[in-house]
Amino acid sequence: MDSAHAPQFRVKLASSEDDLRAAQRLRYRVFVEELGGDGPLVDHDARLERDRFDQWFDHLILIDDARGGDVVGVYRVLRDDQAQRAGQFYSEDEYDIDILKRSGRRLLELGRSCLDMDYRGGAAMYHLWTALADYVSRHGIEILFGVASFHGTDTQELAQPLSLLHHRHLAPPPLRVRAQPAHFASMDLVPEADLDRRAAMLKVPALIKAYLRLGGHVGEGAFVDHDFNTTDICLVMDAERMSERKKSIYTKGVTG
Repeated sequence: MDSAHAPQFRVKLASSEDDLRAAQRLRYRVFVEELGGDGPLVDHDARLERDRFDQWFDHLILIDDARGGDVVGVYRVLRDDQAQRAGQFYSEDEYDIDILKRSGRRLLELGRSCLDMDYRGGAAMYHLWTALADYVSRHGIEILFGVASFHGTDTQELAQPLSLLHHRHLAPPPLRVRAQPAHFASMDLVPEADLDRRAAMLKVPALIKAYLRLGGHVGEGAFVDHDFNTTDICLVMDAERMSERKKSIYTKGVTG
C-alpha cells in the first residue's frame, strides 16, 4: 500500500445488497483469482464469489474510507439461531459437529475471512478481529468454530503441518469435531517424534496461527475441498479465552 495513503478503517455489518456484493467481489479476487477456487454459485461474469449460505450469514465488512469507502476485508458469521433457519451450519457439509450442538452452549460459525492484498501485514485484520470480539460479546457467544484452509489438495505435501496440528493442537474430547466419514482425511501423517516443528509451523497459514494464538484447537481429520482447491481443517475456540487474548491478534492473515 502507498505509504501516503493512510487507511481510515471502520467495520460494520453488511446492511444492503450493495454491501453484500462488495464483500462477494473481494472474496472473488481472493478465493477465485488468487487461490483458484470455484463453486456452483460463483458468478464469473460479475466476479462474485457466493454460495447458498450467504443469505443466512451476517457479514462483517472492513471499509477504508480513505480509499473511497472500498470494502477491503470480510468475515462472515453464523449464529446458532441463524443456522436453525438455514437448516444447518456451513461446516456440517464437511464436519460432524453434533458434539458442539449438544453442548447447550451458544455457537458461532466463522468463515470466508479475507483481506485485500494491499492490506495484509498491517492493522486491517486486527480491526476485523476486534469487531468480531464485540459481536461475540453482544450475542453471548460461548463457542466459535469454522473451517480454515491450506492452499492445495495434496495432503502428503501438507503432511508436516497437518501432523503438527494433530499432535499439538487437537481439541479436547468435549470439543472434538470430526471430519465426515465419507470425506475423512487423516492428519496423523507423520509421527510426532519425526516432526520438524519449526518447518511445519512455517507452512501453517497465518489465519490458522492466529486462531491458535487465541487458544483455538483443531478437530480430528481434514476435508479436501477440490472445488476450492484447499485442504480444510476445523478450528474450535472458547469465546471467553478469545476475549482474554484478542489483543494478541495483529496478523498477516489472508484467508479462511
